[in-house]
Amino acid sequence: MTETTHTLVIGGGQAGVATSAHLQKQGIPHLVLERARIAERWRSERWDSLVANGPAWHDRFPEAEFQGLSPDAFAPKDAVAAYFETFVRTRDLPIRTGVEVTRLERTEAGFRATTPKGVIAARNVVVATGPFQTPVIPTVVTDPAITQLHSSSYRNPAQLPEGAVLVVGAGSSGAQIAEELARAGHRVHLSIGPHDRPPRRYRGQDFVWWLGKLGKWDVKTPSPGTEHVTIAVSGAYGGQTMDFRRLAALGVTLLGRAGSYRDGRLHFADDLARNIEAGDRNYLSVLDEADAYAAAQGLDLPAEPEARQFLPLPPSVTQPILSLDLAAEGISTILWATGFRLDFGWIDLDIFRDDGRPRHQDGVSEVPGLYFVGLPWLSCRGSAFIWGAWRDAERLAAHIAGRG
Repeated sequence: MTETTHTLVIGGGQAGVATSAHLQKQGIPHLVLERARIAERWRSERWDSLVANGPAWHDRFPEAEFQGLSPDAFAPKDAVAAYFETFVRTRDLPIRTGVEVTRLERTEAGFRATTPKGVIAARNVVVATGPFQTPVIPTVVTDPAITQLHSSSYRNPAQLPEGAVLVVGAGSSGAQIAEELARAGHRVHLSIGPHDRPPRRYRGQDFVWWLGKLGKWDVKTPSPGTEHVTIAVSGAYGGQTMDFRRLAALGVTLLGRAGSYRDGRLHFADDLARNIEAGDRNYLSVLDEADAYAAAQGLDLPAEPEARQFLPLPPSVTQPILSLDLAAEGISTILWATGFRLDFGWIDLDIFRDDGRPRHQDGVSEVPGLYFVGLPWLSCRGSAFIWGAWRDAERLAAHIAGRG
């Protein structure tokens, strides 16, 4: 037997929930399939102490606030999962959990989705599985004495064996985990690549507020050469600017990008100083643009000259370490905070680029009736955020309604 629905949404995270809400508003019959639980990645693929990187007034759907949380607080991961679960329940959205789509094909009438629990036919399909699919570990370290795990498997410092830790990757996840481990008493090395590092707050406003006022959330594509630049920002410990000099002052040894591994030694690029300098330029550019905007708009915001004062560069930057004997350094764990790659192998359609991203225009694929939502830079810089997925989902639901 084949079940039939007008529109099938695959994925029950923030993008799938947002899409369901807008399809419901349009009066479009639909079904959402989630292979685990609603917002599962927030529940089981994040570390225990994780909080949202934006304040609660910002990192949410426009139609629902976080309950019992200050608007300026940073929501713990369990509160984020509960937020989506409550949103689904109060709106009675048709989400079916514990059902994984293993194959998606095109048919004369639309699409056919195969699951272990049966086949579902639909006129339209919205793929809302998100960007965090297959963990990436770029360098092979073959020493069996070293525990290796991806950031998606890290939970807390007590999980790790005794000894020093090498964290590879200094985006938001890597930087926050490195700080947590250092505060817990671990000796930590942190491998840092190209990154942006905005101020957490400036002149009394959170950086997400400034990026909105400066029009940066609506930028359509990343600047050339910045596609793989991560952002280092944190809501942990009440929210603070992620400054790697500060981590060095906590005892973290800073390193350049990780490279090859040979004979027990891991080698690093001689790019740490350049990466720190580029991050500083990004930080200062936000301050400059914020000052110019405040002056142009006549905003009565307190000046903050101390925001431009930096700690001195640590010796690990001025005298870079280009290779580490892992055993000699007592490194017992390598934690790879090196991101994810997309995995759409279950979609049996020739619509993907060489990098695994689908060919689409603002989420509308070249196959009529097939849509994507929740991916980074889907329509703009904000697309992968909770509120960005909401906005993209609203537009795509209207497109689906227009198809009839």
